[in-house]
Amino acid sequence: MNATLGSTVKDFRDSRERAPRSSFLRIDPLLFIAAIGLIACSIYVVGNATQDDITGNPNYYIMRQAVYGGVGILFMVVLARIDYSRMREWRWGIYATMLALIFLVLAIGSAAKGSQRWIPLPFFNLQSSEIGKLLLVLALSGFMVERLRKLGDKETTSRILLAAIFPAMLVIAQPDLGSGLVYMAIAVAVLFVAGTKWTHFAVLGVLAVGSISFVLVGGPAVGVQVLKPYQVDRLTAFLNPTDDPAKQGYQLKQAIAGIGSGQKTGRGSEGATQTKLDFIPEHHTDFIFAVVGEEFGFAGCAIVLSLYALLLWRALRVLTMAKNVFGALVAGGIAAMLAFQIFVNVGMNIGIMPITGVPLPLMSYGGSSVIVTFMAIGVLQSIHVQAKMANLGKGRDLIG
Repeated sequence: MNATLGSTVKDFRDSRERAPRSSFLRIDPLLFIAAIGLIACSIYVVGNATQDDITGNPNYYIMRQAVYGGVGILFMVVLARIDYSRMREWRWGIYATMLALIFLVLAIGSAAKGSQRWIPLPFFNLQSSEIGKLLLVLALSGFMVERLRKLGDKETTSRILLAAIFPAMLVIAQPDLGSGLVYMAIAVAVLFVAGTKWTHFAVLGVLAVGSISFVLVGGPAVGVQVLKPYQVDRLTAFLNPTDDPAKQGYQLKQAIAGIGSGQKTGRGSEGATQTKLDFIPEHHTDFIFAVVGEEFGFAGCAIVLSLYALLLWRALRVLTMAKNVFGALVAGGIAAMLAFQIFVNVGMNIGIMPITGVPLPLMSYGGSSVIVTFMAIGVLQSIHVQAKMANLGKGRDLIG
């Protein structure tokens, strides 16, 4: 008996000594597989869709997407080895950094297609609204932890919402309506995970309906234009896509046609005429899911959606096993960030959601989106690793 107990204690001591070197081995393997599977699908699909986009350089997009994926994986690995709890102490600095990046875009950002969203860097353009999504999750989670004892107060809910609304309005002004909506989804998720009263959500729902009614109907009626005319057209086109299929309904019509033509197993990269002939707009970014549907059919879409289901399941699993409230809030915010983007992007490709320019995480082409998503997954892995190590520590305490 004594020999067995002594051996067990020795094993725990040995594992404690190995913990710093083997902490990465405690990552969630299914979460890792889902992320790697999605970026692999993205590289392949983006490569097929963009072979003819750059004359003389058919591998332009595929090579850049592969580099973005590699850099993102590196960030994920690094963040998985860092104790996320430290970020709670940096909440004000993180929030200030987010605002500074957004203001920097408005001051010196480069413009394209009527939007000013990017900070030009030597190797790629940084989209501050993308990195702002993760920074907002971390900042709001830190703010909420400090207010947990006053969770039932209206002031707590108001502070969290205002902290999200301010950067959201700045992002919408770029204009980037999709990212602004993601910011609000993150705030709602943090409030929900923290346990905010349902009456607060009921009031927020009424305010949201009122705001949408004013933006789309009331404001324009009295001469106040909150959104650009093309943004209003995009938001309303999915309700009546056949009213003007040559204009605001064009993108939706072509995306649905591409997905429908793929049928069960797809038309292959050579037979995907909707993609090859550029009928599907933004086929490597906003409408990448339509490309998947046309080239690989229902089977390809099912694989991609299964990987997303695995990703979200593991994110929620990390939420339940977090070692502290801050970790649970961060995991909940990241899960909401990913779920909202997946639902809206896939929804706008199949015609059940308005077109808002929200990228499909790890599938849409783009350095900022890919890298930030991997960083978010790295934070989830850090929460998972720290939970595993905390449970191991409790086991050592019990044995001791």
